[in-house]
Parts: sequence; structure tokens; C-alpha cells
Amino acid sequence: MLNNKVAVIGDKDSVLAFKALGVDVFDARNTFEAQETLKKLAREYAVIFITEDIVEMIADIVARYKTRAYPAVIPIPSAKGTTGLGMKGISKDVEKALGADILFNNK
Repeated sequence: MLNNKVAVIGDKDSVLAFKALGVDVFDARNTFEAQETLKKLAREYAVIFITEDIVEMIADIVARYKTRAYPAVIPIPSAKGTTGLGMKGISKDVEKALGADILFNNK
């Protein structure tokens, strides 16, 4: 049963700080762990933040969840920095909703 719980999936260094905020954190060190963790959490969590590097590893599965209302799967930068994936996703979502890229003007 889905509730209002929030989770973060990523490498240990990237997700540890979220624990202090009361968010459930899950370490994923490889593609298999990331896939299995996301599938499991999708049944219990309303929002799942995933570091961008992990999202790139499991992009096909993340894309499937993007078509559903829940859970909201949101890419975030890792402790190593951003790949720009999260901002590209926001830009695509805004363009899809409004019909134009009002945020970045295709830059």
C-alpha cells in the first residue's frame, strides 16, 4: 500500500545526508541492486529520489515509472556532482506540459 514515504537511492556518500532529514536511504552499488531496490520501493513509497548516475544505469526502468502517477521518481545530483540529467528532465517535462521550453530556451 502506497503512503507518503520518501526514499533516496544512490551511493553511500550521496544518500547519507538524507538520513538526518528522516528520509529512508538505500545504497545501490551496481545496476542489479539499483533495479531491484527501485522495483521494491515503488510499491511502498510516493517519492523516490535517485542519484543521476544511478538513473543513467537503469534508465529503462526509470522511464517506465515516469509514465505513472506514483511513485514520483526524481533524479538528483550525486556527491560527485551533477551530470545535468535532472535539469534536462525538468526541461522536458515543462516543455511537454506547456508546449514550449520556457526555462532554458533550448540551451
